[in-house]
Amino acid sequence: MEYKNEKRICQNCKCDFTIEPEDFKFYEKIKVPPPTFCPECRMIRRMTFRNERVFHKNKCALCGKGIISMYRQDFEAKIYCDKCWWGDDWNAQDYFLEYDWNKPFFEQWISLVKKVPLIQLWKFNNINSDYINFSTDDKNCYLSSSILDCENVDYSYALDKSQNVLDSLFCNKLIWCYENTDSVNNYNSIFLENCNGCIDSAFLFDCSNCQDCFLSSNLRNKKYMIRNVQYSKGEYEEKKSNFIIGDFRSLSTLLKEFNKIKKENTLHKYIQTLNSVNYSGNNIENSKNALFSFNVNNSQDVKYVIRSAGNKDTMDMFGGVQTESSYEGVAPSFKGSGSLFGMTNRASHDIKYSFLSISSHDLFGCVALRNKQYCILNKQYTKEEYEELIPKIIQHMNDMPYIDSKGRIYRYGEFFPPELSPFAYNETIAQEYFPLTKEEAIKEGYKWKDKEERNYNIDIKTEDIPNDIKDVDDSILNKVIECEHKECNHQCTEAFKIIPNELQFYKRMNLPIPHLCPNCRHYNRLSQRNPLKLWHRKCMKENCTNEFETSYSPDRPEIVYCEKCYNGEVY
Repeated sequence: MEYKNEKRICQNCKCDFTIEPEDFKFYEKIKVPPPTFCPECRMIRRMTFRNERVFHKNKCALCGKGIISMYRQDFEAKIYCDKCWWGDDWNAQDYFLEYDWNKPFFEQWISLVKKVPLIQLWKFNNINSDYINFSTDDKNCYLSSSILDCENVDYSYALDKSQNVLDSLFCNKLIWCYENTDSVNNYNSIFLENCNGCIDSAFLFDCSNCQDCFLSSNLRNKKYMIRNVQYSKGEYEEKKSNFIIGDFRSLSTLLKEFNKIKKENTLHKYIQTLNSVNYSGNNIENSKNALFSFNVNNSQDVKYVIRSAGNKDTMDMFGGVQTESSYEGVAPSFKGSGSLFGMTNRASHDIKYSFLSISSHDLFGCVALRNKQYCILNKQYTKEEYEELIPKIIQHMNDMPYIDSKGRIYRYGEFFPPELSPFAYNETIAQEYFPLTKEEAIKEGYKWKDKEERNYNIDIKTEDIPNDIKDVDDSILNKVIECEHKECNHQCTEAFKIIPNELQFYKRMNLPIPHLCPNCRHYNRLSQRNPLKLWHRKCMKENCTNEFETSYSPDRPEIVYCEKCYNGEVY
């Protein structure tokens, strides 16, 4: 069958979107209908089911131990600690449901979710890393999420294979780094953005293979550069000694200059890529045919994906690692395949609408099953019974769809309705990438978590934080420090503490004590990145007629070039 571009109207935002021929071929191959939500609305819908960073005090429903959980105490579900959930003292099949042909499927699914024990946080194979989420193979990590194979990483997000890193975001293979964003293979460096292979450097944007460089941008294979001016080693060391980084006020001044450099004196390539072919989106590395995708590495034939590592033949996904032939998922199956509409599964194959499934295959609407096959709503069937029932259930989902409070219709092929999410909108990553006010969220049919009353006894007011790290000793440890923001829409905790490893890091790197809580620092880093959107623009170099899709919106001040013009100037 020959397909053509087809315009559709999004069921959610009522805007036009296009389904392309290759999309239709993919839907046909995995036997799902075309989507009724546009790509952005599908993305937000998935994000409403992923709470990475908002932790709550809770209690294990099996052993009674106090725990930290991504689920609130008032959520109607049993929450187990890691040890109990992975243990053998319970069986998820004990909570099975008979399929009810008189109720929409999604109503039955959420009933099952509220019966089956859920794990406090999604993490495994970690050592001394209790306060991390959506992470694996990590050691000595703290208050970080979406990290893989890391050691001594604190207050960071989306890091892989890194050691001794604080306050960084979307990076790979960092060692002794602070405030790095969208960067790879850096060492002993601070405040680097879109940089790779840089050593002993600070305040760099879009630099590659540089050493001992400072307050510069668009550098390639350079040493001893300050403000893009070349110096000898002796001159560089003398001039750099005049910059005081361990002093908070001086550091703040340097950051203002750095932000000005990025906007006024820097060329920006329309997309950040490395060793990739046929791409669109931003931050794509070692990939082929990655379209409308962001933060993708080592992937092939993917579209509308974010935070993708080692994935293949996949569409509409957030947080996939080594996943193949999957669609509409949030961490759909770590090292798995054939996951449709899945969430937080591991090493599972050919599963649909399943959640927390481990090493299983051929599941439909299941929760927390391990080493199982041919199950529907956690009930065991024979292979023949399963294969006979699935087409009937799909037909039932189409004949009796779930209709949410805003009148949106969910038949087979739609991801889970956001109103069934265990989380409030502002607890999820949706709030980080597509922020709403409480009024806006409620109007759209999302839940909202009001700010909790906090009764901290502040030990150190913001204005009393020592200005220079040289004036800080161990007496600051475990003191309650006031967050400078106090009131904001960044999930501000209003106060924070300094832990021993963190203080040692600041002293080694000669960095002052921060004035913001970890959440506010995280949102500040996010604000420096381009959004998960694309605009059609022209190259800004005079006389160039090239056009492209870019994550730089037309109203931004940066100078944005096409790849040819950018390479001609920078290389």
